Amino acid sequence: MIAHGDNRDTAIARMKNALAEMVIEGIKTNVALHQEICNHAAFQKGGTDIHYLERRLGLR
Repeated sequence: MIAHGDNRDTAIARMKNALAEMVIEGIKTNVALHQEICNHAAFQKGGTDIHYLERRLGLR
């Protein structure tokens, strides 16, 4: 899923809305992880890097 907007805050708000409305049945998804990322202060400020998930999942 891709969300865009005139600025970062708008794009994140659109992504959060889309994730909240998403319905996928029959398989396990990582929607909750994406919601957590969208709500993380560092992500909202643009202060994350390519290693964010590794740290979040305890792989690094």
